Amino acid sequence: MLLIATIIVGCNEKYTPKPRQYFRIDFPDKKYHLIQPGFPYRFEIPDYSKIVQDKKNPDQPYWINVTVPKNKAEIHISYYNLSQSGNSNRTLLNKFMEDTRSLAYKHTIKADAIHEQVWMNPGDKVYGLIYRIEGNAASPIQFFLTDSVNHFLRGALYIREVPNIDSLKPVIEFLEPDVVRLIETTSWN
Repeated sequence: MLLIATIIVGCNEKYTPKPRQYFRIDFPDKKYHLIQPGFPYRFEIPDYSKIVQDKKNPDQPYWINVTVPKNKAEIHISYYNLSQSGNSNRTLLNKFMEDTRSLAYKHTIKADAIHEQVWMNPGDKVYGLIYRIEGNAASPIQFFLTDSVNHFLRGALYIREVPNIDSLKPVIEFLEPDVVRLIETTSWN
């Protein structure tokens, strides 16, 4: 009798699974500083980031990663001096712009949309194109900047997590103004 009573009482209880939860992400205040001298370019980065030399390309001294360790994010920066090559500046510039476009559009498999935005700062002779990639892409923002004669800088934001736009959206929205600030403050040395 006791066993039957326990089963009856136990069966009346409804089981409710715990709702899916996400990690709480605390973001620091936005403050910026110029990168250290010694590069052919300069721009502002957030105080919570640091510059790390690109270990995959040790022969390229101006290739860096602006890392944000707390968010597992980094902005890869590649730099080319257009005037130090045997090729014409226009040929190299066209090649680098096409390479940047191809790299951005490789994300079309996972992307929902890719928006292009022209960037111009005639006062500092900085011109470029920003690619905003929506969806579960590995890189939500890519860009290039150039003066069309001597300098070409390419950048891409990567977050080192499985691309899941639902959980990464707050981090992307937090870091996007940092990338825009980097672009807006870029000038050539």
